[in-house]
Amino acid sequence: MGTALIYDEEMANYRLLWFNPSWELEVPERLTVSHEALVRKGLAGRCVSIPAREATETEILLAHSEEYLEAVKTTPYMSLEDLKEFALQYDDVFFHPNIYRCAKLAVGAALQLVDSVVTGKVRNGMALVRPPGHHSMRSAACGYCVFNNVAIAAHYAKQKYGLNRVLIVDWDIHHGQGVQYCFEDNPDVLYFSWHRFEHQQFWPELRESDYDVFGKDQGTGFNINLPWNKVGMKNSDYLAVFCHVLLPVAYEFCPDLVLVCGGFDSAIGDPEGQMCATPDVFAHLTHLLMHLAGGKLCVVLEGGYNLTSLAQSVCETVQTLLGDPAPRPENLSGACKSALESIQCVRSVLRPYWSSLKHAADLPTFPLSTSHIKLSGEQLENAKDTEESVSTQEKVWPELQKRFSPLTQTALVLPDGMTCPDGCERFSTTDDPDAVTVSILSETFLKEPDDSDVLQVVCSLAAIVKKMEKNEIGNALALVHDVPKSTILIAQYATAALASRVLVIYVGDCVPPAYITEDWTTLLVQISKESEEQKSKYHIPVCLRKGFSDVAGFIHTVLSIILPLGYEYNPSLVLLAQTPGCDICDSLWLQLCGLLHGLAQGHTLVLMQEDEKACVGPTASSLLGSPAPSLGQLHAPEPEDVKTLERLRLRLQADWKLLQNTAQESGGDN
Repeated sequence: MGTALIYDEEMANYRLLWFNPSWELEVPERLTVSHEALVRKGLAGRCVSIPAREATETEILLAHSEEYLEAVKTTPYMSLEDLKEFALQYDDVFFHPNIYRCAKLAVGAALQLVDSVVTGKVRNGMALVRPPGHHSMRSAACGYCVFNNVAIAAHYAKQKYGLNRVLIVDWDIHHGQGVQYCFEDNPDVLYFSWHRFEHQQFWPELRESDYDVFGKDQGTGFNINLPWNKVGMKNSDYLAVFCHVLLPVAYEFCPDLVLVCGGFDSAIGDPEGQMCATPDVFAHLTHLLMHLAGGKLCVVLEGGYNLTSLAQSVCETVQTLLGDPAPRPENLSGACKSALESIQCVRSVLRPYWSSLKHAADLPTFPLSTSHIKLSGEQLENAKDTEESVSTQEKVWPELQKRFSPLTQTALVLPDGMTCPDGCERFSTTDDPDAVTVSILSETFLKEPDDSDVLQVVCSLAAIVKKMEKNEIGNALALVHDVPKSTILIAQYATAALASRVLVIYVGDCVPPAYITEDWTTLLVQISKESEEQKSKYHIPVCLRKGFSDVAGFIHTVLSIILPLGYEYNPSLVLLAQTPGCDICDSLWLQLCGLLHGLAQGHTLVLMQEDEKACVGPTASSLLGSPAPSLGQLHAPEPEDVKTLERLRLRLQADWKLLQNTAQESGGDN
């Protein structure tokens, strides 16, 4: 259905008209360099261009008072001195004669995006807007923001289209207090924000930005604040928060629409954020949200003040919305101690309200490692001097990987006579397999009479994997006679012949030979109803006693175990195998396929038993980028499965740091 891009250069037609160092960062170039980068990379041309429009007064009043709107309407006629005086009544904001028009365009662009996505004109999209919106309150401008673009969009989506639940994800580095105030008593809108807090020492310096403020009245539990109490957070910290806090709650909430306050001041190099997360992490954050709400995802620009990292982050986000595979993440480990403290605190206070967090640990019993940030007097001044010194240091980050769409996105190996779904290409090789391939594949399995048939099919799979390595094929699905043997053979070939790191996700009770898990070249995760003994660090059996009928338990396994393992292991190939007799439902299977697609640059090979023909169409559609169907609002996972998974996570976290979601009292911060 395509990806919408909404942009109007008119929104760059205002700037600060008087000297004020505090406001010099919010410049028109924030908008223009972002759009120019999309054009230069050919991404804008691939999007569906939708014109912005001005929001109506009725639409603006969905989130703002009439008195405030009337006051802003007078700004086009004010003198420079009047504009200065008008701005003084608000916090950290400036005005310009054209800002009212730009603010109406910013809101209108967000609403155009909602219209296009909810009606199915496009699948998802991004609105490049200015001024930003998430700080603006009902009767006050704040923090460069005039009207609250995303809050109005959420009200609009609910009112016009009757949506029941809207998720707002705010990854800007500042707390979007305007959005929080707007929905703090509303259980129909789940608001998540991570933000620099530093124990209330960072703007906007609000007590209600801390982790223990999570909504009120009927909205209690539907506001999630994840405070960053130190700077320098990295990709691992961001992904840990998604896996252990946001995604479990979001899947349980089951939104009809996802809105993102897309602030990229949380990227490396930004003078406001002072974080170290590289722009490519936004490709992964975007991907992880794309299977909620049936893929209805709207990203609206907020902050971002390093023009280089801002433009790169916008491009990474849009390219992922377009369906291009995310780049391989580099050097992921566990979250730092300060991030783990925040994760533990948030999970603990939210556990009474979300069944997916019922197993969360208690609040830390020791002082937080960043407690020293609560300073006063001379100490505080010295700390600010140090921070300013750090902020002036130029940060350098690796050049981003180029992201190419393969010549063939999805290849299928199907029995003769079976129709190939639209958008896919049937794969068959007329070339004789090379001697090395035959030698590797036949070494173990050409000992039985029927193995020659297995070898013939797997030779085709080996050719596919080789083309994946060259990025000629993105992903593939194969119906095979013997899933266990085919899985082992292809993993053996990929590691021996191509030096690949292979993540094998094995769904079902048929146990594969364990020799493929002896070293780092292969990580095997098996999800089954049978309890298995772990044979090495690289063999991880996951037991779900209720099997795949427990939807909540399965998705909990994917989010809290499989995704953290997959990201930290960082494979170059994912083998997803569904074993014979596996009774997993289509919606769960497609969620697993879709979420795993964010790993290994999208190089996923799905193996299914040859009689599973009915599942070929949905699986192929998922591999082509279609969002997985909603799982519905989830009930509590089976208590016994939760206990089993928690024991497994605790046992594994010594080797796999991204599984950690609690902090330890001793030890330094990494």
